[in-house]
Amino acid sequence: MPYEPPTHRVERSLRATTGARVVAGVDEVGRGAWAGPVTVCAAVTGLRRPPEGLTDSKLISPARRAELAGLLAGWVTTHALGHASPGEIDELGMTAALRLAAVRALEALPVRPDAVILDGRHDYLGAPWRVRTVVKGDRSCVAVAAASVIAKVHRDALMAELGAEHAEFGFDRNAGYPSPAHRSALEELGPTPHHRLSWSYLDALPRWRHLKRARAERTDQIGLF
Repeated sequence: MPYEPPTHRVERSLRATTGARVVAGVDEVGRGAWAGPVTVCAAVTGLRRPPEGLTDSKLISPARRAELAGLLAGWVTTHALGHASPGEIDELGMTAALRLAAVRALEALPVRPDAVILDGRHDYLGAPWRVRTVVKGDRSCVAVAAASVIAKVHRDALMAELGAEHAEFGFDRNAGYPSPAHRSALEELGPTPHHRLSWSYLDALPRWRHLKRARAERTDQIGLF
């Protein structure tokens, strides 16, 4: 089923209603993985026509994602990436870890955005950032779609690199998400230093259950405008 291409509608709305001149699209990848960091990309695109086929990274084949990421690196006005490590996820909880990664990405931009378009329903950034949440923003907003593709390709490459010393886990194929090979390796070998030890997968691994850490309490925030 074909999808409508993303537009600059939200970016234009923010410019018109808030006076924002620099608008960053923000998206994350790795939220539901068992291993590896959560990665956030902040991308500023202006109002130019995007590369053909840009949409939510999950709707694009790996080969096309890699091709698009290469095009986007030279097309976006600027972008930056931020990460929160498995240890930070365990210590802080996912909501706070997402905020940490997003702030790292936003603060790494050469110019501070006047407004941020955040993919999803919940505002995990909060003050002092001016945030507009957009459900399925990675499909409908050009800047968020660009951030989605860049973040996905970067994290997949990072996980393949981290997995070089843990070939049994198949990180180069599953990027730290559940898969038959990943589950089998966990049962036999236990978690690697790249695993999140507060995740519930450890409940099903009697040999390794003693490694589980208490999960930090979540404190989600809802976008206000």
